Amino acid sequence: MRPELELARPQLCLGLVRHTRLRPRRHAFSYGMYFVRLPLRSMAAGGAAKFATRLFSRNGFGLMAFHDRDHGDGQQPLLDWIDGLLRAEGVADADGEVWLQTMPRVLGYVFNPVSFWFCHRRDGALRAVLCDVRNTFGERHFYLLDSGAVIAYGSELAARKVFHVSPFCQVEGGYRFRFLRAERADGSGLAERHLACIDYDDASGPLLHTSLSGRAVGIGALSVVGAFLAYPLMSFGVVAKIHWQALRLWLRRVPFFSKPVPPQEKVTR
Repeated sequence: MRPELELARPQLCLGLVRHTRLRPRRHAFSYGMYFVRLPLRSMAAGGAAKFATRLFSRNGFGLMAFHDRDHGDGQQPLLDWIDGLLRAEGVADADGEVWLQTMPRVLGYVFNPVSFWFCHRRDGALRAVLCDVRNTFGERHFYLLDSGAVIAYGSELAARKVFHVSPFCQVEGGYRFRFLRAERADGSGLAERHLACIDYDDASGPLLHTSLSGRAVGIGALSVVGAFLAYPLMSFGVVAKIHWQALRLWLRRVPFFSKPVPPQEKVTR
C-alpha cells in the first residue's frame, strides 16, 4: 500500500535574494524579500480555499493574495495542470506533495521572475522541479529539472538556456541549480529554511551567481503584517529594482544584447 499523504500547511518565508555578476564588470547586490510555499495537494485535500487570515486572500484582493490563474496555464486547476505536464514529460511517479514556491500578490500586484514547483513522490522524495521563468516583456518559459530518478537536496541540476531574460546576457550556455532544505534551531524553536541557488554559465564560463533564501513560518495575521511592514510594496519594488540594476550595468558599459525573437511557450529540460 502507498503511504498516505501527510497534510502540510502553507508557509511564508522571509529571506534574501543575492545576485553577483562576475564579468566584464563585477556587480553584486542583495535585497530582503519574502515568498510563499504552498502545498498544493494538502490544500486540495483539506479543502483549503482560504488561508488562515483574511489579510492573505486566495483568488481575491487582500494585503497579500495568491491567485491560481497566475500560475500553470491560467485555466486548469493547478494540480491537474502540473500532473498533466509531468505525465507528458514522462514523470509518472510524482504523486506526493507539490510545493509551489512563488511571490504573492501585494495589494493586487505581482511580478514573479521565477517560481518553483517542487514535485515529490508519495514517500517524500523529491522527484522533479519545474522552474517557471518570466521576463519583463511579458514572456515566460518552463524548465523541467528531471534526472530520471530521485533528486537529492543539494545535488546539482542543469538546464540549457533557451529563453531571454536579461539584455546583458546572451541566450547561450546553461543554468546550474541547487536546492537545499534544512531545519535549524533559533529563538522561536525549530525553523525550516530553504535555499535555491542558480548559477549561469555562458560560452566563456561562469557569469552569474544568484540565490534565494528564506526562513519559513505559518501564514497568519502576524506573519503577513510583519512581512508587509518589513518590505512594503515589495512586488512593485521587484520590477523597479530590476530596471535600476539594468541602468547601473548600462552606465558601466556592460555589453547590451537585443531581445531575440521569443520562442513559443514550452517546456525544456
